[in-house]
Amino acid sequence: MKNRITDLRAEQGWTQAELAQHAGVSRQTINAIETGKFDPSLPLAFRLAKLFGLKIEEIFLNDQ
Repeated sequence: MKNRITDLRAEQGWTQAELAQHAGVSRQTINAIETGKFDPSLPLAFRLAKLFGLKIEEIFLNDQ
């Protein structure tokens, strides 16, 4: 699943560790999401969307 997490995180000036702290996950989880190695759970997707003030579908793009 493609996503815009890297760009959105950069716009906020956050490191992966800072985003991870805000989202309540590990930095490794954020890295895995950004590189497309891991699809977030629905609750985590909602938390990320809330952090960026966007809808889930504005962050995660279904590439199937």
